[in-house]
Amino acid sequence: MNPVCHMLNIDYPIVQGGMGNISNAQLTAAVSEAGGLGTIGCGTMTPEEVEEKIIATKERTDRPFAVNIAMSVSPHVDELIDLVIKHHIPIVSLSAGNPAPYIPLLHEHDIKVMTLVASVKHAKKAEEAGADLLVAEGYEAAGINSNLELTTFTLIPQIVEHVNIPVLAAGGIGDGKGLAATLMLGASGVQMGTRFIATKEAPFHDNYKEKVLEANGTGTVIIGRSVGQVRRILNTPYAQKLTDLEKSGLTREEYQDMTNEALHAKGALEGDLDHGFLNSGQVTGLIRDIPTVQRLIESMVNEASEQINRSQSLLNKGINY
Repeated sequence: MNPVCHMLNIDYPIVQGGMGNISNAQLTAAVSEAGGLGTIGCGTMTPEEVEEKIIATKERTDRPFAVNIAMSVSPHVDELIDLVIKHHIPIVSLSAGNPAPYIPLLHEHDIKVMTLVASVKHAKKAEEAGADLLVAEGYEAAGINSNLELTTFTLIPQIVEHVNIPVLAAGGIGDGKGLAATLMLGASGVQMGTRFIATKEAPFHDNYKEKVLEANGTGTVIIGRSVGQVRRILNTPYAQKLTDLEKSGLTREEYQDMTNEALHAKGALEGDLDHGFLNSGQVTGLIRDIPTVQRLIESMVNEASEQINRSQSLLNKGINY
């Protein structure tokens, strides 16, 4: 049995990434109902706002779902930890900070802990702190990213070699081929964000979904290198504005003001591409349709199985000259 499926009580090793303040009950529940693991991202929301989304998700599904807490982003970490305990959330994803202080308390309440890592060093520390599962995210991924900029293809096998707990791969994955590839690299499953944007259940503005479909492999840009806060977003008028300002000497504080969650929501929920931004990974080059979440997950699993069988066949046949 797949260790991730067994640990999280899900049918398929496919996890939805947290989406900050644009996180919602509709998509989270749809992913869990389809056999994956949906996730409510807390972003900078208040505990009251997060609780509303948790309750709304529970009304839509009785399957397991996770809550993601970005520790250096949220000003309410302690309150959010209390909240997930209160609502008996079975899985908590901790990112953007040191998870060690929170893992023992979550374990006391039988909550599994996933942590996001981007290097072998961070992976080993997370395992030592008691993390149950790692999400290893490559540089291809959407939104806030590691300054180390390691690619998924190189990151996954390095981390798998150095830890003894299951690893999910994130960054650049959006179909069955990507799922199969990460399994071959040693991961036990995947976490996806951008691919779930372009689904029927995702309640995001049509401008967001259309931009994801229109974008190719070079349709995203990296911002924030100059201030030490790397983020990957779609190349829109607002993204160009940010890029130009950064070249002219944008300060860290100005950058943070211009990439806050309110402006994330303005782009993703209101569709305002001149005054808000759209997080997106390089996987946009593989996204060509807007299926239901159920259809997406089923097609990924089927395609992954076909690809693994094809790979075995290629190995068996060898190369004919």
